[in-house]
Amino acid sequence: MALPEVEEKREGEPREVVVTNALTKARAVAARRKAGTLVIAGDTEVVIDGSALGQPADEREARWCLEALSGREHEVMGGLAMLGPERDDQGFVERSGVAVTRVRFAELGGELVDAYLESGEWKGRAGGYAVQGLGAAFVQEIEGDLSNVIGLPVGLLASLAPELLRSAGHN
Repeated sequence: MALPEVEEKREGEPREVVVTNALTKARAVAARRKAGTLVIAGDTEVVIDGSALGQPADEREARWCLEALSGREHEVMGGLAMLGPERDDQGFVERSGVAVTRVRFAELGGELVDAYLESGEWKGRAGGYAVQGLGAAFVQEIEGDLSNVIGLPVGLLASLAPELLRSAGHN
């Protein structure tokens, strides 16, 4: 199902922003679904010095993000929201949380950054990189959940919905 257009929050404390955006996305989908449907939505931000970098709008912004991350540690914050399948008087029961993973980049040389930008992989990516692709070449160290950096914090998902683990074991 295609995600309905939603206006994402851009300003504020990054942990709050990723949860708010995940809930907004999940609510938009749930509004179009019937009772008994489980909806899962997420949002990811790359945070350095307490500020979210967002998704670069163009190659110039992507270069700025990569140069800002070069040789430094940053946090990847993954907000996750689940609605349903149960309902209460207010609508779908909501569960949400945040996963935080620390990532340290190596010093990035100009040629490496140029090659990455030419690949186009930075487009639509928080912080301008994808660790599951060519962006893995930038990473020197990861502390925490790699799946969060990829975009779906599996550990957080399991803690919010342990019933998913039980049902997965019955296939």
